[in-house]
Amino acid sequence: MKKLIFLILALISVSFSQSSKNILELEEEIKSIRDNYNYPFTSDTLIQNPAKKKTGLAILYSFLLPGMGELYAESYSSGQYFTIAEGALWGIFIGMNSYGNWQKDRYKSFALSKAGITSDGKDEEYFGTISQYISIEEYNNEKALERNFDEMYNPQKLYWNWGNQENREQYRSMWLSSEQTFNDVRFIVGAMIINRIASAINAVRLVAAYNKRINSEVSWNFSIGISKPVNLPQSLTFNFQKSF
Repeated sequence: MKKLIFLILALISVSFSQSSKNILELEEEIKSIRDNYNYPFTSDTLIQNPAKKKTGLAILYSFLLPGMGELYAESYSSGQYFTIAEGALWGIFIGMNSYGNWQKDRYKSFALSKAGITSDGKDEEYFGTISQYISIEEYNNEKALERNFDEMYNPQKLYWNWGNQENREQYRSMWLSSEQTFNDVRFIVGAMIINRIASAINAVRLVAAYNKRINSEVSWNFSIGISKPVNLPQSLTFNFQKSF
């Protein structure tokens, strides 16, 4: 805007200082100023009106990284908190996942050394079951009494024996710690999803406010030309308009 005002003043100064020159010479002065400042001083319109923001892009950016939708809407002052929350949640997620896997490795190694199991062909359900029974005989006897024969384990493939309750309880403590950690990780994932949804809603609100704001801003229209009325001398014309 300052550049525009400066150029207007320059043109006015030129028109006064060159009052003794004819219109052709004045046109040359205008062309020179226009070329020097790279300003489109023709009948073209100069409109200062930024493009509107798109709601869909704001939502996409927010789901990719919370806070980026607000940054797109040029209002990151509130979006930064969603980005900070996302970073904190990722840190907790990685930390809890690492701890859960560490405990998992611990209880499996403990079972190999204390219960006499082998690591081949064992699923997660098996490692949970052996935390509740001191041996495979105790487990199979219970299933036989319940007449759940199809749930009984093959002793040659799925054997275990803790020897005493202390070993079983120590194993179960490690197993429970790992399982609880992995269950808590699900809440962190849920919090990440909620953070993205909240950021998207906030970004949509900010985009709407941004578009409303630019619609209410002033649009400037400035042009310069040469008027050539019939039977009258040529003259320099200025056109300056504003609209709301």
